[in-house]
Amino acid sequence: MTAKDTFFKTKRSLVIDGKLCTFDRPLVMGILNITDDSFYDKGRFSDLEKAIDQFDKLIEEGAEIIDIGAQSTRPGFELSNEKEETTKVVSLLGALGQERLKKAFISVDTFRAEVASQALKAGAHIINDISAGEFDSKMFKVVSDAQCPYIIMHQNGSLRNLHKKVVYRNVVEETISFLKRKANELHRVGVYDVVIDPGFGFSKSLDDNYRLFTNLEALNIIGLPILVGVSRKSMVTKIIERPSAEALAGTSALHLTALLNGASVLRVHDVAEAVDVVRIYEKLKSTSSP
Repeated sequence: MTAKDTFFKTKRSLVIDGKLCTFDRPLVMGILNITDDSFYDKGRFSDLEKAIDQFDKLIEEGAEIIDIGAQSTRPGFELSNEKEETTKVVSLLGALGQERLKKAFISVDTFRAEVASQALKAGAHIINDISAGEFDSKMFKVVSDAQCPYIIMHQNGSLRNLHKKVVYRNVVEETISFLKRKANELHRVGVYDVVIDPGFGFSKSLDDNYRLFTNLEALNIIGLPILVGVSRKSMVTKIIERPSAEALAGTSALHLTALLNGASVLRVHDVAEAVDVVRIYEKLKSTSSP
């Protein structure tokens, strides 16, 4: 069964920065990590000028959303303090300037409410929270007050054991239950522009990741756009037995499969290649009927 065959009606638009953004076609979100220890970029863009150059490159390659992160959550990550994370994000947003910020929707990857609040004031449009409000009880109020889109991710652990494997009775059902509960909580505080992320690579075994991935369309029951973030992750590298630097082909294979099964947003390191995948998907979709 493909996503188009489902009986569940999925929300097909978000209001972002006062503009109606529709999912008539999948969106590509380019990753801009400005941490010192990201698992793939490895601090290449922690320097302000290099981060600006990378922002321009992602835009040129076709990113419609740029996801800025100043706190690594890779396995074994070091936790920064709130002030340090805020300073990095706000400094970059200020350095980018208004003209650049108009070229894409700006997402900030943070689980801290104060970082989110300051980032939104500095020009960000979206908050991408790996904890879905679990790590900071003030986050829901921040996004509710700002009336900004909010990306919530499934994980099943504390901040310090995000990557600890969890034994699931049924990883698909439990992921759906978590995300549905969080979406309902958000609706009760007036947040309706919500995107769900299954959380590939977080508190899941390799088999859990693939079991969830092959059942991605089941998440349509929640009725919200689905973001997939598998770019160069270990669920790719462990299968192809190559390092993340050589995992582009494997990543692209999963990206196309994700789109065929209902994903609306691809969160990627390699924007140009993801845009190509979207084009192939669009052609497959347009010629699927005899």
